[in-house]
Amino acid sequence: METKILSDSAFQPLEVLSNKSISIRNINRKKQFFQDFLGHKLALIGIITLIIIILMAIIGPQISGQSGSKQSLIDANLAPDGKHWFGTDDLGRDVFTRIWLGVRISLVIGVIAALVDIVIGIVVGAISGYAAGRSKLGDTIDNILMRIVDVLYGIPYLLIVILLLVLLKPGLITMIIALSLTGWVSMARIVRGQVLQVKQEQYIKAAELLGTSHLKIIQQHILPNIMGVIIVNLTFTIPSAIFAESFLSFLGLGIQAPSASLGTMANDALGVILSGEWWRLFFPSILIALIMFCFNVIGDGLQDTLQVKGDK
Repeated sequence: METKILSDSAFQPLEVLSNKSISIRNINRKKQFFQDFLGHKLALIGIITLIIIILMAIIGPQISGQSGSKQSLIDANLAPDGKHWFGTDDLGRDVFTRIWLGVRISLVIGVIAALVDIVIGIVVGAISGYAAGRSKLGDTIDNILMRIVDVLYGIPYLLIVILLLVLLKPGLITMIIALSLTGWVSMARIVRGQVLQVKQEQYIKAAELLGTSHLKIIQQHILPNIMGVIIVNLTFTIPSAIFAESFLSFLGLGIQAPSASLGTMANDALGVILSGEWWRLFFPSILIALIMFCFNVIGDGLQDTLQVKGDK
């Protein structure tokens, strides 16, 4: 059998991807993701509506030319007109101005409470999920953290709010603390489940064999791969916190008068709804519903887009 001798020209080096080409691929993937997400019509409507609501919360109290705190019994319970666009309440305060002041409070409470929830939930869930099954100490850490989560999950947040109101002065800070004390437990469970799944991947085992520290593995390899799930759940956490604030304020356990809140405005309007002053309940209720709608459809859009990407 004749042996064929190959010359050096028969061997060609493999094409190595440059950093530039990798960067272009990442940009294309991000571009494709945003295109798919914006192709979700309900999510796009939610984004546009939410942007309008946020802008109105910033500039709304100024463009009406009316004060949300000035009382005038002469202007009490006026129907919507050219001067008072959303009418007035029983103290003659402009409902349009107070609505957007209330939206400010609701958005601030919702966003801050959700961010606190996501930070605590990620830390607890990541530590618990990564430590589980590694050693006896790891299993002990996982069991302790999950039992704390189980205990807090079983405590109604309404009971915590009442206890805090006894200890602290009712207000914005108290609401944020109350919603944050137990709001993170769901996020911790979700993150733990995702970490338990991702840490079984081969690239995680390879990083461990290379001597990469546990903290770097969590930061650089695990969290980036579950960030999509975290963001989706964040879009559902914010409206939940906003609704909780409105509900507690409606019951008189949240933001206290004379501060404007969508919940307190709806509560104030209950006593006069049968007398024909429909605008006092209609507009706060519509804003609460719109905010909930926006965040929920955005979350649905993100979930659908990420699921399609994962199937591909």
